[in-house]
Amino acid sequence: MKAELKKPDKISSKVYLEIVEKLKNMIKEDGLLPGDKIPSERELSERLQAGRSSVREALRALELLGLIETRRGEGTFINDFQEHKLVEILGGFLLQDPAIKNNLTQTKTMLELDCLRLYYKDASERQVDDVLDWIKDAEFTDYDFFQKIAAQQANSLMQRIWMTVANYEILVSKPMVIKDKYPYEQLMLSVKNQNEEQMILTYKESIRNMSNSI
Repeated sequence: MKAELKKPDKISSKVYLEIVEKLKNMIKEDGLLPGDKIPSERELSERLQAGRSSVREALRALELLGLIETRRGEGTFINDFQEHKLVEILGGFLLQDPAIKNNLTQTKTMLELDCLRLYYKDASERQVDDVLDWIKDAEFTDYDFFQKIAAQQANSLMQRIWMTVANYEILVSKPMVIKDKYPYEQLMLSVKNQNEEQMILTYKESIRNMSNSI
């Protein structure tokens, strides 16, 4: 008698996706952030009402994507999304196309302009002064500067979108430490002096060396 071929277990696949979704909702509800520890496998099994083996497989998949990190003797932690392997994996394919590289730069520029406009609108004088002091004292890259600007305005979604796009661009060219800090100081002084037009002009002409078409 011939052995019957076992059909794929569609139910286990469905359960696996449900666990991933429940885990995502749990992280959101608990207010967990990058660097925070998530509950143990046993605790997750109880909270998510799922078998430990299914929870283990879901965690393993999330770790392969770089979303979580298991540290021996310490537990499992949420990774900073900047470090996601998914960005590197997708970028390796997408950025082979010169047209996509150009689109990426344009998209990042538009996002940065919007970040600056939001920052101009929302930043307090104290926040601006803190950035000016940081520019004076720190060694930083262009990425570091705009990460700081994106992080200091109320729209957290804008920050996340900018960081994702910026991380793709890093795959193309590694950020270099800024030697001429003057344009960045002038940019922040324009914010402090409430001169939005000068802020945008400084960004376009002195930092990005571009036309005013965007």
